Amino acid sequence: MIGLYCRARHGGGETLCPSCAQLYAYACRRLDMCRFGAEKPPCERCPIHCYAPDYRARIREVMRYAGPRMLFVHPIEALRHLWRRLRSRRVAPMRK
Repeated sequence: MIGLYCRARHGGGETLCPSCAQLYAYACRRLDMCRFGAEKPPCERCPIHCYAPDYRARIREVMRYAGPRMLFVHPIEALRHLWRRLRSRRVAPMRK
């Protein structure tokens, strides 16, 4: 999603601009350290906020732009994401 956002907003090619590359590296680090692991609920329903407020705002901006466009760019991934989101609404978030 960050790649899609960067190409459209920053005119990047195959590689991310330095700002988006930094955001991507930060997001990967935070997700790797998440205590929920593979069972992590979507960020909007997670009881723990992994991102610092400024990064959270940047990720939210990326999601708002790239989310609707994912259906056309990566339809299978978009449908998987929707399925996980719907499924997580039925199950209460895990607490450890």
